[in-house]
Amino acid sequence: MTEVTFHFNVPDPLAYVCRLVRRATGTGAKVVVTGGGPLLQQLDEELWRFSATDFIPHCHAATAEPQVLQASPVVLADQVRGAPHQDILVNLGGAVPEGFEKFERLNEIVTQDETDRQQARTRWKHYASRGYAIRKYDAVTRESS
Repeated sequence: MTEVTFHFNVPDPLAYVCRLVRRATGTGAKVVVTGGGPLLQQLDEELWRFSATDFIPHCHAATAEPQVLQASPVVLADQVRGAPHQDILVNLGGAVPEGFEKFERLNEIVTQDETDRQQARTRWKHYASRGYAIRKYDAVTRESS
């Protein structure tokens, strides 16, 4: 069953996801990041300038050649159905990603914005009602439970 973790109070979601992705790919995991198109475009730009010493290989699912898609440890995807990897899914969107249950882990990123928090509560209820054990991590206090 998919391990679900909510990362709450994230002040800068793009920088946070860059760090999360760097840590995950450093262990050999492959990551799919989902969210709205404009947000994924911003993340793409952030991944390019995130670190002068670390390059995080990534591509867009909608535009990458099949061999690039398979080889990329990080895939940015509007939709996760048909994603080439099922290790880790990072959700920057407001809705439950369709097909999340095929991933080993799901990381939900939640900012301090009240609308985002309300959407996260709805997603939390969705996962809980289906029996998923949910962990939470506060990005400000760095406490998990």
